[in-house]
Amino acid sequence: MVSYLIRRGIGAALLLLIISAVTFGIFFLVPRLAGQTTDQLAAAYVGKAPTPEAIQDTKIRLGLDKPVVVQYGTFVKGIVAGNRFSNGPSTQWCPAPCLGYSFRTNEPVLPQLLDRAPATFSLAVGAAIIWVVSGVGIGILSALRRGSVWDRGAMGVALAGVSLPIYFTGLVSLAIFSYSLGIFPGGGTYKGITEDPLMWFQSLVLPWVTLAFLYAAMYARLTRAGMLETLSEDYIRTARAKGLPERTVTMKHALRATLTPILTIFGLDFGLLIGGAVLTESTFSIQGLGRLAVDSIFSGDLPVVLGVTMFAAGFIVLANLVVDILYAVVDPRVRSA
Repeated sequence: MVSYLIRRGIGAALLLLIISAVTFGIFFLVPRLAGQTTDQLAAAYVGKAPTPEAIQDTKIRLGLDKPVVVQYGTFVKGIVAGNRFSNGPSTQWCPAPCLGYSFRTNEPVLPQLLDRAPATFSLAVGAAIIWVVSGVGIGILSALRRGSVWDRGAMGVALAGVSLPIYFTGLVSLAIFSYSLGIFPGGGTYKGITEDPLMWFQSLVLPWVTLAFLYAAMYARLTRAGMLETLSEDYIRTARAKGLPERTVTMKHALRATLTPILTIFGLDFGLLIGGAVLTESTFSIQGLGRLAVDSIFSGDLPVVLGVTMFAAGFIVLANLVVDILYAVVDPRVRSA
């Protein structure tokens, strides 16, 4: 197990290095290949009436005058050992892991990510609990009652959940439950759990349900299909022939085999949400990582966009590593593979 974790850890580090190189190239190399000069890149961060002197100073301060390979090496060095950045007449030290400084605010990127992460983490964890419990539960019941009114109704709702985009269901839920009925607060009212626990919970109920509605629908369909396939296996018929209770056959034998693909997709989904639920955060005006990424893209703040991308990639890799370890717990057949 230790050697397996070491191999996966090395693989994860190499994967993050490749992701960082590709992302860095997209933001800093592709514009040059498209014909944009370093002066044009720097002019975007000077002001409305940039002078040649101001452009030159900004280009040097942001490191845009250096080759892209050198800029990428500086970025990687900052993650590993920290780096020193120019902030006009002075320089600032950014300790490792340093994801660079914002081109717009001249502030370190990592503290901005850590400041927004609790909102995104609260949204992702709450929604994940709802969609896993409801989606897997509905899928199991639909498989056990195949062809019934419950099965058809649940799969119909699941189809609607998969088809409807989040920004539509989010706006509808806000219009009904916030602005018409006044049951829940509207968008932009999110408070941290340490500031106001009650408002934190109330402001996240609609985002949780809206986000979980999409994922629960997919998990219900996936669970139903997996359960129907597993229940037709020979070892399930053998377990029933031995006289085992139906609850034991369903929960201990059939469900454990069905959970393997669900764990796989859950690791990907949860990792992506930790990187920022862009549509949900934008719809409900939650100041999380997704909203930070959108604002940074519109303002052209490349280091922040790169930082959010690396943050999300790191969580996706970590989530998949945890899922691989959980395989052996959920399905004993994996241990002997």
